[in-house]
Amino acid sequence: MTDMTEMSGRPVISATGLFTPEDSISNEELVASFNEYVRRYNQQHSDSIEAGEITALTESSVEFIEKASGIKARHVMAKQPVLDPDIMSPRWPQRSNDELSILAEIGVKAARQALERAGRKAEDVDAVLCAASNMERPYPAMAIEIQQALGIDGFGFDMNVACSSATFGIQTAADYIRAGNAKSVLVVSPEITSGHLNWRDRDSHFIFGDVATAVLVEDAALAPAEHWDILGTKLKTVFSNNIRNNFGFLNRAYPEEAEGADKLFVQEGRKVFKEVVPMVAQMIVEEAERLKIDPQSLRRLWLHQANAGMNRLIAHRVLGHEASEDESPTVLDSYGNTSSAGSIIAFHLHRADLQAEDTGLICSFGAGYSAGTVFVRKAG
Repeated sequence: MTDMTEMSGRPVISATGLFTPEDSISNEELVASFNEYVRRYNQQHSDSIEAGEITALTESSVEFIEKASGIKARHVMAKQPVLDPDIMSPRWPQRSNDELSILAEIGVKAARQALERAGRKAEDVDAVLCAASNMERPYPAMAIEIQQALGIDGFGFDMNVACSSATFGIQTAADYIRAGNAKSVLVVSPEITSGHLNWRDRDSHFIFGDVATAVLVEDAALAPAEHWDILGTKLKTVFSNNIRNNFGFLNRAYPEEAEGADKLFVQEGRKVFKEVVPMVAQMIVEEAERLKIDPQSLRRLWLHQANAGMNRLIAHRVLGHEASEDESPTVLDSYGNTSSAGSIIAFHLHRADLQAEDTGLICSFGAGYSAGTVFVRKAG
């Protein structure tokens, strides 16, 4: 563990890690499952539908999903129960309190990859931040469980800023480095988003996927030769009910009950699109200018993977032209929306080809509303 009496430092990203579940659900598989559920529901309630008491459900289609989102597949931790029309939610055996929790398990896998890539050992790390939108429990903190599983002698805590959690975590870690309170911080984002998704809702059943990422933020003096300087970070929140999940111990209705529908993910998609896109684009441009960076000179944008249309429009407003796949890479098509992990997956998978001194942006946005920017430059 680092001696905290040393001078404050300059934060960099030393490495990242990624855990991807083995199972993936294609749009074709998802539509077949959903449409079977719709057929069963409409048949079961045929009399009420005919009497006008309830509305018949509408089937989904591959074309509808891809046009609405750009998503073609998503990884999940429990494929069979999600596709079962009688269940349509993830299921796995309940683990005892003495076993490593499933969220900590995938977080540890991503964290170990990041540590290995940076050539770090557990004793080199001072803190673990579990920054994610889908926590398995209120306490003990997931971060502390991950910390113990990795063998880190330091501290950890959870933070939840929905889809912006990872970028908020990176700024928090960077602030620890700048203040001299830590020299090496792991920001871990395990996202089992399949658990909060209403797989019976035609407008959202296709959105989310499961994954875990990790970002190692360190003092530049410790960083490996290949690292990314953190040029600046900016966070922003504006309250909105347009993306919401009401599940919690004060709201005891279960999602399976009619009155519990809002205990899962719900959103007003058109309102979110209309309000978030200009907010995020303006935030990026203003922060770039504050850092004396020409936004149109950014070599790459690693944007939150929420919706292909949102990313396309944000990138256009920032760069001043329609962004190419090289300028704004997409992982949404194969991973789906993975909440806070999305922009980190894009950064993890699409950065090796950049040259020294290339400048880019990691950006996330989501419920809250919340948005976070991390401007980075590849070290020379």
